Amino acid sequence: MKNIYAIGVGLIGGSLAIDIKKHRPDTVIHGISRKDATLNKALELGLIDEKATLDDIENADLVIVSIPVDATVKLLPTILDKISDTGLVVDAGSTKEDICKVVENHPKRRNFLAMHPIAGTEHSGPTAAIEGLFVGKTNIVCEVEKTTFKLQEKALKLFTDIGMRIRYMNPVEHDRHIAYVSHLSHISSFMLGKTVIEKEKNERDIFDMAGSGFASTVRLAKSSPEMWTPIFKQNKTNVIETLDEYINNLTHFKELMKDDNFEAIYEEMKNTNHIKDILNGII
Repeated sequence: MKNIYAIGVGLIGGSLAIDIKKHRPDTVIHGISRKDATLNKALELGLIDEKATLDDIENADLVIVSIPVDATVKLLPTILDKISDTGLVVDAGSTKEDICKVVENHPKRRNFLAMHPIAGTEHSGPTAAIEGLFVGKTNIVCEVEKTTFKLQEKALKLFTDIGMRIRYMNPVEHDRHIAYVSHLSHISSFMLGKTVIEKEKNERDIFDMAGSGFASTVRLAKSSPEMWTPIFKQNKTNVIETLDEYINNLTHFKELMKDDNFEAIYEEMKNTNHIKDILNGII
């Protein structure tokens, strides 16, 4: 896979380009973006070797699509129309069901591999790209059986070479689980930030009094709305279900507070501390 085309050269696409280039120095990375300024910045940073357009991807060994999920759904059939029989298209979207559905009957479905590398930061754009972002991270692959074996084999070898673990999951299951472990945490962060901004009108007070706990909790509120609004829209049903459960837990905690039942609050927190044992295998 020498000729790689990155559609989207921000945090995910750019970081993949860095790590692929590190492990496969002879690879040529071609960048595709709606904005020429984005491609110029990617060139300046050394994320890509050349600018390209969609019409060029007939020459691609691998196309990596890392753009907002609504744009992926619209563009993916066209990308598959243009890919050669020996080329592979992968996407890195945070939702999988709608993306898989839009190409389920495409004549070149075998040339597509749906994936979701579980990695990222709150930053976006080419300047957000960093080396080693995917080391030790899980890459969820969906419907692998629908992709030509030789093509998936090459791609999965590439992704394991840059440090990712591969896990297989169906798209429906993926979207249900990711609503809990990713999408809900972003909503929680956005709404905590909103609550503080609305109540603490003096920005200096926020700056002076906010500790590292607050900063880490609202970190995700700095994430791109352009990226996250389509994710919430595509995974609406699952996200609403997780919100219902989260709100129920918040309401329960509030009632315990009102009842001065701090023994129960202690037990709630103690039982939840178990999460650190789970996360020790992730972080």
